[in-house]
Amino acid sequence: MRIFYVSELGAQGIVKLLRRAAEHVEDHIALTVGEIVADVMAGGDEALCRHTLLHDGCELDPSTIEATAGELASAAAEVSPADTEILAIAARRIEKYHQKQLLALRNEDWHYHEGEGIRLGQLIRPLKRVGLYAPGGRAAYPSSVLMAAIPARVAGVSEVFLVSPLRGGRLNPLVALAARISGINRVFKIGGAQAVAALAYGTETIPPVDKIVGPGNAYVTAAKKRVYGQVAIDMIAGPSEILIIADRNSDPALVAADLLGQAEHDEMACAILVTPDASLAARVKEEIDIQISGLPRHDIARRALEDHGAIVISQNIDEAFELANLYGPEHLEIMLPQPEAWLKKVENAGCVFLGESTPETIGDYMAGSNHILPTGGTARFSSPLGVYDFIKRTSVVCFSPEDLAAFGTAAARFARLEGLDGHARSINLRVERNAASGLSAKPSNKS
Repeated sequence: MRIFYVSELGAQGIVKLLRRAAEHVEDHIALTVGEIVADVMAGGDEALCRHTLLHDGCELDPSTIEATAGELASAAAEVSPADTEILAIAARRIEKYHQKQLLALRNEDWHYHEGEGIRLGQLIRPLKRVGLYAPGGRAAYPSSVLMAAIPARVAGVSEVFLVSPLRGGRLNPLVALAARISGINRVFKIGGAQAVAALAYGTETIPPVDKIVGPGNAYVTAAKKRVYGQVAIDMIAGPSEILIIADRNSDPALVAADLLGQAEHDEMACAILVTPDASLAARVKEEIDIQISGLPRHDIARRALEDHGAIVISQNIDEAFELANLYGPEHLEIMLPQPEAWLKKVENAGCVFLGESTPETIGDYMAGSNHILPTGGTARFSSPLGVYDFIKRTSVVCFSPEDLAAFGTAAARFARLEGLDGHARSINLRVERNAASGLSAKPSNKS
């Protein structure tokens, strides 16, 4: 792992070195995805099945695109009772956490009155239909199915669909089990860019959705970018990240284990330690050398650490937090004594993990908080997936004739300032008619 000193490069310089350039989809991927999306838009189920055979090697016809209840039950039954209970426990904890978000959202209509004649407010409504993407092969993540489906259901989404490709002609048993536990309504046995296109535009078998969420490969990501605007999407997720802030009191073996836990995701994963203690940095490097050889995915972890890992020596803990906020990591571990006291320093992070007994991995599976998090520094302006991602707000405005007269002259003048005489006329016509009927502006000190 590379070692940098903030005192030499400055915090901004360190972040520039660490922050990979925005991932640009390669031209051939964007071109291929554009062709697939256009083909599915035009050809519906027939094109969907053709691309599934071409790209996934699975032969489907329109009658077999959707998984039956029997198929889901059969696939889920392959999971052992002990493992089934683990997913069930995780689902209960995820639901409990996301139910609490409803309190913050005030998941109900609200309004207020100005005097007797003006009413302003909002309608709060869930999205009608949401599509979830889940990889189905070696990179199957049933935890992400739970993390996406449960908040959608808590929010009150009427229909939750899942698309996930077959591998070897079979549904992934863990994905099927997660779909059943989380209450997904319909499961379609397709993947790739063609699945994203089908969710966005609809086919004879798959109705179009309002939002698409969930992780996928470069083709899935490119397709989500392509269809954005036709539907909403959750985020453009990049490689996983962790930044750990530690000091001389921290256990180097635990720090190394958590860095390796992120690095084993893939070769683009980013694992960073920031500490003011050079001796801890040296001990963590030693621990990584010891622990990495025992990982089945050691080659992936080693490449990730070499290319995207770093140990940063800060001058003090305050500077470590300055760097963390500039970086805006997906996962931030505060491995310091009394970690809660440092929360006030955190400005930009997807999820914060407090203390040595709270590794990032607990957040992936059993904490209940959502592990679909902003990456690539987007924690500066975006948030973890949650109930709020599946709820929309509609403004409500109501004026009495008297109140329209009170504010109408100013509104009409404002419209004309923007060159929109038709806008002004729509107000003035009402005000004039109301005046003729004896409904004039009432005295008001409103602003």
